Amino acid sequence: MVKIKDYAKRTNSEGEPFNALILEGDLETVTSETGGVYFTARRTSVPSNFDDEKCESLIGRELPGKIVRLECEPYEYTVPESGEVIMLGHTYEYDPNPDSMEEEVFSREEELVAH
Repeated sequence: MVKIKDYAKRTNSEGEPFNALILEGDLETVTSETGGVYFTARRTSVPSNFDDEKCESLIGRELPGKIVRLECEPYEYTVPESGEVIMLGHTYEYDPNPDSMEEEVFSREEELVAH
């Protein structure tokens, strides 16, 4: 499952404005390059044709699927917190189709136990 966390105003290649929904995936445990363990969640944005009011009403809604990591051509990314410029070779994308019915069922059972 993924959750709609926010929305952002964007502009397409023709200069027309649109809203993109900001999606966040489940909690993940990651090991850093120095061996430390930390928690994170994958985030991505998906274009929409919704106005501000509709986008605001969707915040908090859960959707089936997951956020997947995709390899891509390397590009520069500025870390918002530090201003550091780094090179990345991946991006994240929303996949609305769970791998299997079992995966979807078990992820929902875990959510019920956690609440």
